[in-house]
Amino acid sequence: MSDEQKTDAQAAPERMPTFAEMTAQKVRERFPEEVVDASAFRGDWTITVKKGRIREVLAFLRDDPALAYNFLVDVTAVDYVGYAQSDPPARFGVIYNLCSYRQTEHRGRVRVKALVPEREAVVASATPVWKGALWPEREVYDMFGIRFEGHPDLRRLLMPVNFKDYPLRKDYPLRGKGERDVIAPEDPGFVNIQDVIQLRDSSHA
Repeated sequence: MSDEQKTDAQAAPERMPTFAEMTAQKVRERFPEEVVDASAFRGDWTITVKKGRIREVLAFLRDDPALAYNFLVDVTAVDYVGYAQSDPPARFGVIYNLCSYRQTEHRGRVRVKALVPEREAVVASATPVWKGALWPEREVYDMFGIRFEGHPDLRRLLMPVNFKDYPLRKDYPLRGKGERDVIAPEDPGFVNIQDVIQLRDSSHA
């Protein structure tokens, strides 16, 4: 055997792509015009896409038998104000954390991020794909003001119903705008803590 043949024989075998890498490749092949970026940080893969066909992308990840991302872990968002991470810049990223439990030998995880510009802060709801998106999307709407088209019950989840702002936007003051002094008593769902204390005391009298 020649030295060249020995070198070839001793060469390390080609590394097989991970499940997440295979996921990114399949999404690129299926939606070549929608994928903006696909990259990993410390082993965690993020597939960044345009928002226009996000529901189709999510349904593909769920329904493709080789992927089978059948569990929506969470829906959240990031405010990128002042950080031009896309062209054209998108202020928000709506993030879907997915897990594939059907294929137990992989247990794959992937993060899908849809870029959402501030002037059109609307994205298709994932509730037709996963019913579990209902409450997380309400929370994103409540905290960031991003609307989910097709959501069956899009209303505030954590903040009072007459709250005017979106507290997880980065231009919202850390200490608020004084709403705690004026908004709660006007909220139809407001409960005065003093009334609760009096009711408790009277029940134990």
